[in-house]
Amino acid sequence: MTSPVLGRPVPAPTGTANTSTGPPKAKIIAVANQKGGVAKTTSVASLGVALAELGQRVLLVDLDPQACLTFSLGFDPETLAHSIHHVLLGELTATDAVIGTVDGVDLLPASIELAAAEQLLLTRTGREHLLKRVLAPAVKRYDVILVDCPPSLGILTTLALTAATGVIIPLQCETLSHRGVGQLLDTIYDVKKMTNRRLKVIGVLPTLFDARTSHSRLVLERIGDDYGIDVLSPPIPKSVRFAEAPAAGRSIMVTARSSKGAIANHQVAHALLTG
Repeated sequence: MTSPVLGRPVPAPTGTANTSTGPPKAKIIAVANQKGGVAKTTSVASLGVALAELGQRVLLVDLDPQACLTFSLGFDPETLAHSIHHVLLGELTATDAVIGTVDGVDLLPASIELAAAEQLLLTRTGREHLLKRVLAPAVKRYDVILVDCPPSLGILTTLALTAATGVIIPLQCETLSHRGVGQLLDTIYDVKKMTNRRLKVIGVLPTLFDARTSHSRLVLERIGDDYGIDVLSPPIPKSVRFAEAPAAGRSIMVTARSSKGAIANHQVAHALLTG
């Protein structure tokens, strides 16, 4: 198979090598924030590749109809034959829809068709548990599954939170980016109460951090106190390297592995494994 964006060979999915029949192993982490522009998709790609480089078998799930994660990893969503849309509608299994990437992670891609699936799911009984059910065959094949949620608090985000063992909240280090986080935390609380008691807020991931400004430093200092949740460290610095990576269909962990942004993501990934 070749990448429709870059025209290069793409490896077969790597997670399928594990044929263990033991209990589910993968940690499922939803990366969510209903506000756009907080580097959510970039964080999923960067942390996923960093975790793979630390020896983890990683599956990235693109649950956003905009399919930015899919495009960022070198695939044209409009030309893919299969996506998570088909999986959620029961037309395909998750493992059959997974594709490998040259960055060492597997991907369950998305397409604009997912927007139509979202509407159809609203009428289904037990819809909140659907993603958890369709990912069940994959949890034995991976160590970590990262789910890129859409920038909304709709049914797709609820599906991700219900399936997840933990949630990371990317948050830009600017005052206006805090608006709505309380609403997200309320949604997480409702999910814990109604559909997923095991869900844990892993923490806020500060993104687009500019250490040169006192405002960014002040916001970073207040995040934990304002919301009473952990703050992942170190903060991910603002860098043009993050914007350049998707144009190449790769992660910053590959295109600029010695950059401050790549190093920070490696440190956060290590903390996730050891914390």
